[in-house]
Amino acid sequence: MSNVFIIGANGKVGRQVAKQLNGSAHDVRVGLRSPEQFADFETLGATPILLDLEQDVSALTDAINGSDVVIFTAGSGGHTGADKTILIDLDGAAKSIAAAEHIQAKQFIMVSALNADSPETWSDSMKPYYVAKHYADRLLRDSSLAYTILRPGGLTDDAGTGAVTTDPASTDKTTIAREDVARVVIASIEQESAYRQTIPLLEGTTPIADIFA
Repeated sequence: MSNVFIIGANGKVGRQVAKQLNGSAHDVRVGLRSPEQFADFETLGATPILLDLEQDVSALTDAINGSDVVIFTAGSGGHTGADKTILIDLDGAAKSIAAAEHIQAKQFIMVSALNADSPETWSDSMKPYYVAKHYADRLLRDSSLAYTILRPGGLTDDAGTGAVTTDPASTDKTTIAREDVARVVIASIEQESAYRQTIPLLEGTTPIADIFA
């Protein structure tokens, strides 16, 4: 059993992770910006903790203290401007990484984005998003943490298939269900074969249970 903390739990991927962890052996806490969001997650068996990614590292450290595994699924969302993208997707991630180092977390799982290391593929409109993901991932790789960076393609609300590919060159698929991303997140928890790995994710044919076998 691990003490798991989900940062960005109220987002679509984070909510899927919390939902799928319900009933597991893990002790799950979720970081939320408002007490109004607490009830939804309490019904999923998670313990809500007030957390604002625009707070300082000390506040984030206090919030996640005692966690074995920190899962970062936060994002400013497509309805915000570049300023919020930098504040949440980059600065929020950087502070979360620092906080996880302070508490000596066993693992930090980052939900990033496919092509975060390929600037030639970034459109002008998406550039702030990819810049944030790219540098957040670099900070995590340069940290002392046992990291797992997951880089899904386009996210859909379709039902998951339970199978993925980690080799984008082998498929013409460009998307993956959030449900399957959450399954991979959970499959990677305290799996040493997932440590210090950066893993692309697209819909595919490899059973998720086999990725870290």
